[in-house]
Amino acid sequence: MKEIKVKVLGPDPPCSRCQAARKAVEKAAEKLKNDGATITVEKVNIISLEIIRKYGILLSPAIAINDIVKVIGRVPSEDEIERLLKEELSKPEK
Repeated sequence: MKEIKVKVLGPDPPCSRCQAARKAVEKAAEKLKNDGATITVEKVNIISLEIIRKYGILLSPAIAINDIVKVIGRVPSEDEIERLLKEELSKPEK
């Protein structure tokens, strides 16, 4: 079973846009739970020097899938997240 880790990067406490981004990610992950993957969603505080250095982003919300930033500075739609997750699922396992 393929494992996908999704990180929603934003300030803590989360702003309304970050909360909306997380909800979109969680809904898309729920739709794909029967597609042979374990999808975990984690909220990460963007106001951390370590996170800024790791991802190189200052705008929130941001979405990283398996540590690769896919969305910066906007709330993605549920459909867009679902498409990004499906792309990740279709990649061959390492």
